[in-house]
Amino acid sequence: MDMAEMDEVFRALADPNRRLLLDSLNTRNGQTLRELCAGLSMARQSVSKHLAVLESANLITTVWRGREKMHYLNAEPINAIADRWINQYDRARVQALADLKIALETEPMSSSPEFVYTTYIRTTPERLWQAITDPAFSHRYMGHAIASDWQKGSTYVWEDRELRIEHPEQVILEVDPYRRLAFTFHTFVPELTELGLDEDVIAKAAAERRSKVSFDIEPVDDGQVKLTVIHDDFPPESTVRELISGGWPWKLANLKSGLEEDAR
Repeated sequence: MDMAEMDEVFRALADPNRRLLLDSLNTRNGQTLRELCAGLSMARQSVSKHLAVLESANLITTVWRGREKMHYLNAEPINAIADRWINQYDRARVQALADLKIALETEPMSSSPEFVYTTYIRTTPERLWQAITDPAFSHRYMGHAIASDWQKGSTYVWEDRELRIEHPEQVILEVDPYRRLAFTFHTFVPELTELGLDEDVIAKAAAERRSKVSFDIEPVDDGQVKLTVIHDDFPPESTVRELISGGWPWKLANLKSGLEEDAR
């Protein structure tokens, strides 16, 4: 995140009405404009304008579901500022950012059926696709590797450090090189205890129906690529949803910083 992007985030957060909108999404992520208006004493036009500012600052992500436009809180800019530049600001700003960062990272937002995360990376669609699909690069940038022939309907192998996870239900769902990739999420096997997960948690996650992950890649201005990751198809009160809510932000932050540092 450069200084101009950081300034835009601070400007967006400076307005109390916009902070109320973020609070609303933090309480219940994935709301339509109508739902956001119903929960706040603001006119529809005002809410629309505030949402446009928040989206411009990348503090919210929007996804179309049929005819409805859903709004999701996006923690990436807050994490980037807090993790990389927080010491450059005065105590009041630091405390405000720290409080918001903690809320975003500790609230599982289990009322939302989807995890939606957007980040902007100074790279090309081709290099980003390679970083996601080439095991050598994905392991380096995100801490896991996915090996497959990347054909629709094919299975894949998920590798996390020394752990190799294979299952016939780990399937590639959609492949559009440099634009879109979707697959069913990896299997929760007992060996995941080696990575620090509790046996009971693994058992609960393994009993759930399989969730889905999608990567959408879109070139934007100024040599950047917009990456939107959606992890959805969770059952109510999902154990997997809670597990991945902290994992994907960490993985994607590393992906962004790794690609941008290598390009310098």
